Amino acid sequence: MKKNYKFIVSNDVPGPTKEEIRCLVMCKSEVSSSDVILEIGTGTGGLTTEFARKAKKVFSVDKNPKAISLAQANLKRMKLEHKVELIQGDALTVLDDIPQFDVLMIGGSSGDLSQIIKKGYKHLKTGGRIIITAILLETRFEAVNTLRELSMNPDIVDISISKGKIIERGTMMYAENPVAIIYSSKK
Repeated sequence: MKKNYKFIVSNDVPGPTKEEIRCLVMCKSEVSSSDVILEIGTGTGGLTTEFARKAKKVFSVDKNPKAISLAQANLKRMKLEHKVELIQGDALTVLDDIPQFDVLMIGGSSGDLSQIIKKGYKHLKTGGRIIITAILLETRFEAVNTLRELSMNPDIVDISISKGKIIERGTMMYAENPVAIIYSSKK
């Protein structure tokens, strides 16, 4: 494992979500100190830690036991483990065991995005928010269509970030993967 900023990372676990994307997700999710968050796709815990800093409680689900272990180490390192319940398992299986929540964050779906959104919507409080991050075009399309099926009015922001590296002649910009944030509220 190697260290990435404050996060412990591994080649076996995706993440952490880039800092700039985490900032925008937090802005679009409008998390408050009274909110309960359900995050699907914990990864290294990048977004999990951000939610834990602001929310009342975070439930974070990942199929990969290595992700759960790594996220736990990152949460402990940042002294946030008391605000997060990490759950190793399939989102569709564990969704029924989670109490109502204010925000559903989906960062990984293992091909079950539409079903996760629909099942999560049933447990989402009125006025609650659904946030989906997507790299694939197909994921964006599926997310928007599923939210519309639920009579939600989704917004989408496509983000392309480049970071500069100083070289001899000037500053060279290196592009990160473009990411879309799809979000909507339950009426």
